Amino acid sequence: MEEQSLMPLQSDAIRKVWHNEEWYFSIIDIIEVLTDSPIPRTYWSKLKAKIKKEGQLNPIWVQLKMLATDGKNYATDTANTEGVFRLIMSVPSPRAEPLKLWLAQVGKQHIDEIEDPELGFERLKDTYIAKGYPKEWIDTRLKSIDIRKQLTDEWQQRGVKQGQEYAILTAEIAKATFGLTPTEHKKVKNLERQNLRDHMTNLELIFTMLGEESTRQYTVEDNATGFEENHESAQKGGKAAGNALKNYENTTGKTIVSDTNFLKQIKPESEE
Repeated sequence: MEEQSLMPLQSDAIRKVWHNEEWYFSIIDIIEVLTDSPIPRTYWSKLKAKIKKEGQLNPIWVQLKMLATDGKNYATDTANTEGVFRLIMSVPSPRAEPLKLWLAQVGKQHIDEIEDPELGFERLKDTYIAKGYPKEWIDTRLKSIDIRKQLTDEWQQRGVKQGQEYAILTAEIAKATFGLTPTEHKKVKNLERQNLRDHMTNLELIFTMLGEESTRQYTVEDNATGFEENHESAQKGGKAAGNALKNYENTTGKTIVSDTNFLKQIKPESEE
């Protein structure tokens, strides 16, 4: 999608607030940017009634306090990124058409990638190239994504729940590998809401892969089922990678965990 087409959602006029680990955007502000309505609040009120009648609204919006022009905070209808896109599909405006076209293209790409997963890797590779990452790093990053996918597929088949349980096991592996949880690792790199792995060095990615692949192999060998058994396998996998990391550091005199990140090459995701 062309950059110009994305401008409505990137406008500084749209207020946003961080809630439940994601951005929520003011719906009134989006309506004002996407339409020529002189009274966006009334426009949204009518559109909301229409969407409610069609049974499409819940759960795309939530009221959160936002700063108004009078300097006070008021409860405001907001939506996360998914909700905003659903809302855009209901706005009959020329300014919304480029976004609707883009959403259709993304939907087609997703279906194409389900049928041929290699297409997804190629598109992701192109994205990293456009952001300025070096080729060697990109190859390592894509391999790390594949390793991660194999592990999470194993977890899913073995009764581990996506979300909190995945996060706990991931943190367990990272802690045993690096001596740091992902949250602590991000602090070392001076990151906020950016993707940690997109800011790892080649060696950090390699030892991340070792921890996750070791965990996957222990999971299969142990025939782990459910969270508790998979938690034990994650501890063993992380410990194996941690031992290898210590051996590398002792042999080379190099420290694996680095404060290096790619913020200078790419725009911070928290600002997008």
